[in-house]
Amino acid sequence: MNEVAKHQKHYQKGKQAKHKMRKKRENQMPLMLPAIDHPRARELEAIGRILERNATILELVHQDLTRNLQRKKGGANGMTAEQVLRAALVMQMYGFTYRELAFHIADSESTRRFLKMSFTSRPYKHAALQAAISKIRPDTWQAINRLLVGWAQAERIDRGRQVRIDCTVVETHIHPPSDSSLLCDCVRVLTRKLKQGQGQWGAIPYQNHNRRAKRRMMAILNAKNQKARTAAYRDLLKVVGQTVGDAEKALSRLAGVDGYEAAQYAANLARYLLLTRRVIDQTEARVLRGEKLAASDKVVSIFEPHTDIIVKDRRETYYGHKVCLCVGASQLITDCLITEGNPADATLTVSMLDRQKEIYGRYPLKAAFDGGFTSKDNLKAAKGLGVKDVCFAKKRGLAVEDMCRSEWVYKRLRNFRAGVESVISWVKRSLGFDRCTWKGLNAFGSYVWLSVISANLRRLANLRPA
Repeated sequence: MNEVAKHQKHYQKGKQAKHKMRKKRENQMPLMLPAIDHPRARELEAIGRILERNATILELVHQDLTRNLQRKKGGANGMTAEQVLRAALVMQMYGFTYRELAFHIADSESTRRFLKMSFTSRPYKHAALQAAISKIRPDTWQAINRLLVGWAQAERIDRGRQVRIDCTVVETHIHPPSDSSLLCDCVRVLTRKLKQGQGQWGAIPYQNHNRRAKRRMMAILNAKNQKARTAAYRDLLKVVGQTVGDAEKALSRLAGVDGYEAAQYAANLARYLLLTRRVIDQTEARVLRGEKLAASDKVVSIFEPHTDIIVKDRRETYYGHKVCLCVGASQLITDCLITEGNPADATLTVSMLDRQKEIYGRYPLKAAFDGGFTSKDNLKAAKGLGVKDVCFAKKRGLAVEDMCRSEWVYKRLRNFRAGVESVISWVKRSLGFDRCTWKGLNAFGSYVWLSVISANLRRLANLRPA
């Protein structure tokens, strides 16, 4: 009996041990990270559900990511189109740089869950994130926003019956320009390019005039009178001319060098040479000859030459691009137009209404505009398009009866238009809409549209949290 009791006791212990192991296996960590009860995590989950309901968005992103690829099925397993899109949204919504985005993807559980990454997935480097996100074109971002606006219409969130339109400025990432600082930038950049070429191909003679150019720039800034300032400008122009001569000699020597790198370097150097000559011409015209140049003819940056000079209300001067926004009753940004130059608001009225027809298939019933859009021709054109009530924030001689059906409707639309100011302020403060930190004109368009899409997704997540 003692032996039987021992065997039974041993059997029970083994059974209990197997039960504990089975229970331990059942409680092992899942491959996907658990959800976190936090407002930001809940917002990301709501945005993720909206993106999942609009699968066409991923197809648009995938087309841009695979454009110009020779072998689409080769290479390592990188980021999916969905992960690239979601990483771009996280970066814009929370104001991360690419390096900060790479850190938060590696460190944050809610971010990795939003990107659909398991705890075993390797984090992505900032260079890979930048290379992938920068491939998405501005037209693709615009198409994504129109898909979201169409989904909001189908969900009865915003039918586009009532819109408000206003303009703002998105600045480029440049310092306040002056003729002396632009000339100094030209010397610095051309000298850096010449040094780079000498290190790669050798035997490219040049002289470094950076210190002399900087001293002349400081002399211009601290000049006591116009005579001293003009003399310093003449010497600075002489320094820039010598640097331009060295760059031209380098281009002539590289003409006989074969290879893709040499050709790319020569094209880049020639581009900066062209901009430098334009800066020299405008400085000689403005400073030495006292001529006035049109804003469209000026170069305000050799790094962002596409930058426009925007004078707002004859008070403040901005350097960037004018952007016209159309906001619906639900505070969704239904449309965004990046203009060329600084056109008057009154010239954009009909085009913005026509873009609303492209989005919704019809014109809105009610439209509220800022005071800069006011004109009799715009009122007549809007009424002719089928807009029943048109409200301009400033009447400027227009009768209320001609714009709206009653005084009460006009006041209601005027108050409704004021809401676009809060939307613009929020997008500027929270989503980087005040200043574009990406380089290049195409990147500027992508940045602006990404801010608009981020704002709309946040708004939709609050309206459809479940």
